[in-house]
Amino acid sequence: MTKTRTEVLETRSLEEVQRQKHATFDPIEQQDYLRAKEEVELRTNIAELVYEARVRAGLTQVELAELAHTSQSVVSSIENGSQLPQISTLFRIAEALDAPLEVRIGKSSYVSRAVAS
Repeated sequence: MTKTRTEVLETRSLEEVQRQKHATFDPIEQQDYLRAKEEVELRTNIAELVYEARVRAGLTQVELAELAHTSQSVVSSIENGSQLPQISTLFRIAEALDAPLEVRIGKSSYVSRAVAS
């Protein structure tokens, strides 16, 4: 005769699992995690901004790349969030889209005036 064992699987939300995991981090791991999370958020924000501006301008990735003196693969990487672009690349993209480039650190900000509004 074979005995069967009934297992009860516990269901937890992703947020709960993350909270429990983060509670085990030492201060350096916490800091590293927060920096990585902020970078992902920045990549996502930049990706959305570039994509939306390109679409509004009626350009393809190839056309934007040509105007910004870069490659289509760079534009694609920026738009899908896999690449955090250099400021110089963002500046060229902003120029190609005839849009200002604004960078903020804390309460201060920088707005590129190289492109006529």
